[in-house]
Formats: sequence, structure tokens, C-alpha cells
Amino acid sequence: MIYLDCNATTPIDERVLDAMLPFLKTFYGNPSSLYRHGRIVRSAIDTAREQVAAACDANASQLIFTSGGTEANNMVLATLSPHSPFAISAIEHSSIAEPAHYLKNKGHVLTIIDVDSDGLVTGEAIDKLVRQSPELVSIMLANNETGVIQPIEKTTERLKANNIRVHTDAVQAFGKMPISFNRLGVDLMSLSSHKIYGPKGCGALVFGKNTPIKPLVFGGGQEQELRAGTENVAAIVGFGKAAELAQAELVERNKHVLCLKQILERALTDIPGLTIFSQNANRLPNTVQFGIQKIDGEMLLMKLDQKGIAVSSGSACASGIDKPSSVLTMMGITNEQAKTAIRISLGKMNTEIEVFEFINLLRGLVC
Repeated sequence: MIYLDCNATTPIDERVLDAMLPFLKTFYGNPSSLYRHGRIVRSAIDTAREQVAAACDANASQLIFTSGGTEANNMVLATLSPHSPFAISAIEHSSIAEPAHYLKNKGHVLTIIDVDSDGLVTGEAIDKLVRQSPELVSIMLANNETGVIQPIEKTTERLKANNIRVHTDAVQAFGKMPISFNRLGVDLMSLSSHKIYGPKGCGALVFGKNTPIKPLVFGGGQEQELRAGTENVAAIVGFGKAAELAQAELVERNKHVLCLKQILERALTDIPGLTIFSQNANRLPNTVQFGIQKIDGEMLLMKLDQKGIAVSSGSACASGIDKPSSVLTMMGITNEQAKTAIRISLGKMNTEIEVFEFINLLRGLVC
């Protein structure tokens, strides 16, 4: 199989697995236990917290581990005061969009921030938000479908100057571009392990020192009394190792996937009726989303799967839903064109040979 869906999930790095195994087999103690076996496990969690925090330029005390980006995003919206107004961008992941609409139904005033044809939040939209003065604004750092990177640092500066709290979902950006929690200036940031060659079932919420956090889960004092439950130690250790490797190898990985992306995009432009979405925007180095006129994206995905190629038609969390990508339609793309979408998200294990094989198979299916 040629795997080209790394924005959905990544294969676990062997070095990450090696770091995890002792905490699945040997060091199985409860990290809340006071005896030596428990203290060893607690120390491993503390080390992982330092590793993840270092990879996003935050203090370890500002980071709590969660079950993934979805839980982290839900925790963000739980910080809202009762019935307070808040805003999210029109291209957010479903783990922000769905709880946001749930809160709207419970009495909160929700504003959806418009984006332009490239999927970027505009300055005019931010000016309008400032006048509305919501309690919280959530704008993702890099989109999981198009790969478009938002100018979060500039946006945050404008919002924070007006006492508006800011969250960014950095799940897709983390490990693919340099990220500094401090430089971005946001109050809250969501991360995930399985997008950076770490294990599934582990993520993190990074928060500013004066940002109030409300637990979603009660019943224990874990994670600074903000997330109850015995920690998923092996996954946390794996997340820490994956974050450490992502930070150390960021330049090398980005150079590799960007080269593959450039080869891919040059070849795609020769296919009649093909459009690369957000082609001229600043995007992640590994992500290409395109559509081919009159070609159903889901059908093309299945034909590629039969040929041993794994790609996506959009967000993995929305797969199986027979409707066009809301990200694309919010960018002004017609439903008909949005339904042609295919997303390629490259990883550090992919090769030029695999890219050329994909291109040849694609041409054979659509030309």
C-alpha cells in the first residue's frame, strides 16, 4: 500500500514505540502511587510534558494531557461563561464546530467568521469581531483539508488588544511548521499525538497562565485537577518522544515532503480539468487538495484504494458523510466542485517513486 493520508493519522515511529514499550510491560505502576514503581511512571509523564511543551515553546506547567485534539477542543469551549458570545472560523474541524453549535442551542451567541476564496480569515472579518466583542475566538492554525495556514500571530494581536481570548487548533500544524505558543500570543492551543508519528488516543491542551480552565471529567486530582482519570502513560510517553523527534527533525522532514509536494503539483497541473484548491495561499508543506471536473471524489478514492493507494476526500472525522466538504463550500466553491475533492497529505516515509506511481495511476483512472 502507498499511504498518502498523513493528515488523517501517521504511522507510529519505531523510536516512539521503543520509548512506549517499557510502560506497557515493565513500568505498569499507577503514577499517583507514592512507592518507587509509581514514582518512576510519574517521572516519565513529567518528562513527556517537558518534551511536548518544548516542541511548542510553552512551559510544562501550561500543558495538560488529554485523549486527543477533540477533547482539547471541547475543553476550550467549556471555558466559556454561561450564555456568553463566542466565534469560530467557518473552516474549523468538526471537534470545534459541533460543540460550538451545541452551545449555541444552549443559549450562547455564536458568530461564524467568514473566510475568503483561499480559506483565509480576512482582516475585515476580524474588525467586525472586535466590534461584537465575543468572549472567545477560535481559529485553527492550519487547515486539515487544504493545508492553508492562518496568520494567527497577527490576528491574535488585534483580538487580544480588545480583551478577547483566542484559541487555535494547532493539531495539523504541530510537527509540520515551527510553532511557538508564546509568539502566537494565543490563550489556548490544542495538540495531538497521532499526527506526528505518535500513538493515537493522546493529545494536549496548552493554556496561558491566567486562562481559566474548567474540567470536563471529574473524579480525581490528575493533570493539575483539570482532567480526572489515571493517565494513559504509554501514550503520553510516546507523545513526548514524538514531539521531541518532530522538533529535532522539523527542517529535514519539511524539506523532504515539500520536495514531494512540488513534484506532485507540477504533475497534477497537466491533468485536464484539475483544480488545486488554495494553490496560491501559504500552505503546509505536505498537503495538496484538488478536484477534477466531473469526477466524483469518493468514487475516485475507492478506485485508488483498489489500486493500493490510500488518500482522503477531506477530513477523516467526516468520512462516510454524503455531502461536500464544508471547508470548501465556505470558501465559495460550488457543491458540485467540492464533491470532486481529493486530499493528499504526505509523510516522512513517502518517496518520489510512490508519488510518481500515484500520478501514473491517477492519470490512468481519469484521463
